[in-house]
Amino acid sequence: MSILEILVLLVISGVCGSIAQSLVGATRSGCLASIALGFIGALIGIWIARELDLPEYFPVQIGGKAFPVIWSIVGASLFSAILALLSGTGRGKDKTPRP
Repeated sequence: MSILEILVLLVISGVCGSIAQSLVGATRSGCLASIALGFIGALIGIWIARELDLPEYFPVQIGGKAFPVIWSIVGASLFSAILALLSGTGRGKDKTPRP
C-alpha cells in the first residue's frame, strides 16, 4: 500500500466512525478516536456479516483490498452504543447538576 492509499483509508474509516457516533448520539470524540472506531467497526461489522451470511454492501476498493463501508458503520454504531452504555454518556445524559 502506498502512503496515499493509507491516507484515503484513514479518511474513509474516520468518516465511518463519525457517522456511527452521530447515529448513536454518543459524545463527540476526536479525529483519531473516529478513525479507530471506523476500523474496529469494520472488524465487528464484517464478523457479523459473515456469521449471518449477509453480503458486503458498498465496498470501497483501496489498494486492491475492499473496505466495507456499510458494515463499518453498522459495527462502529454497535460498538459506540455499547461504549456509551458502559460509560454512562450519550444522548440521554443531562450535564447540568440538579438542585
